[in-house]
Amino acid sequence: GARGRGRGMVLIPPQNFGIVEVDLYRSGQPHTLNFPFLEKLRLKKIIHLELDLPTDFVNWVSEQRIELVNLADVGKLSPWKPISEEVVVEGLRLLLDPKNYPLLVMCNLGRHRTGTMIGCLRKLQRWHLSCILDEYRRHASSKFRLINEQFVELFDVDLVHVPQQCPEWFRPLPMLRAA
Repeated sequence: GARGRGRGMVLIPPQNFGIVEVDLYRSGQPHTLNFPFLEKLRLKKIIHLELDLPTDFVNWVSEQRIELVNLADVGKLSPWKPISEEVVVEGLRLLLDPKNYPLLVMCNLGRHRTGTMIGCLRKLQRWHLSCILDEYRRHASSKFRLINEQFVELFDVDLVHVPQQCPEWFRPLPMLRAA
């Protein structure tokens, strides 16, 4: 069963779950057995990057009083196209607002759309591209897509307005300027 010797329920994270930063998480689409795990995170907001929203998930989000923001890129939905620049910019706007935390970013499997969004966040944090791609590939495993990696590499961070008040963990490294 799901119970261990009097210690309560076994907590099962959703597929591809990961901690991105303090109170910022990523995952694939949760199933009913993942809900107790997610409840422990006390999520305030979920950014969903897919059109398909299972009814049990929508009901659970409502019961938990979590704000669900669906940024599914309706016009360009195709498994082989990366999410659009507009979706990433809007997602990053939400990620940079400390009022939205704790926060979960998710898509169907937690690989491609979520990986692209987090990759662009890392670029905004001035991570080295090889480190960004390592993180993307850890979650995408053998299913990584070069088109998503190229999207992150070419993403223009100047499109993102960085507010005065950001989450505590967000400290982008200063740009190195030539003398």
